[in-house]
Amino acid sequence: MRGKEELAVVRGSGNAFRDLGRIHADTDQFKAILATEIIKTLDRERLTVRGAQARTGIAAADFSRIRHADLGRFTADRLITVLNRLGSRVEVKVRVRPTKSAA
Repeated sequence: MRGKEELAVVRGSGNAFRDLGRIHADTDQFKAILATEIIKTLDRERLTVRGAQARTGIAAADFSRIRHADLGRFTADRLITVLNRLGSRVEVKVRVRPTKSAA
C-alpha cells in the first residue's frame, strides 16, 4: 500500500453472501453453516472422507466437496441428512424480517 489511504469501515449485514449481492444469500448462508458443522464433526472425530463414507454410506467425494466449500450440488436437506448420519440432530430457529426495500 503506497501512501496513507483512508479505508472506509462498513458494517456487514451478518450474512457475507448478502453483502456480496448473492441472489440466494439466505440459502447460501444456511448451507455454509451446515457444512461448517459437518467439517467440525469430521475434525472432532478425526474422520477422513473415506472413514466418513464407511460410517454414513455417503460418497467420499461428497465429503471432499463439503470440505472444499463446493456446495452447489447440495441442498440444505441433503446437508442435514449428512449431519444426521454423522450422529447429530439439527435444530433450526427461523427469524423472518422484512427486507429494507420492502419496509
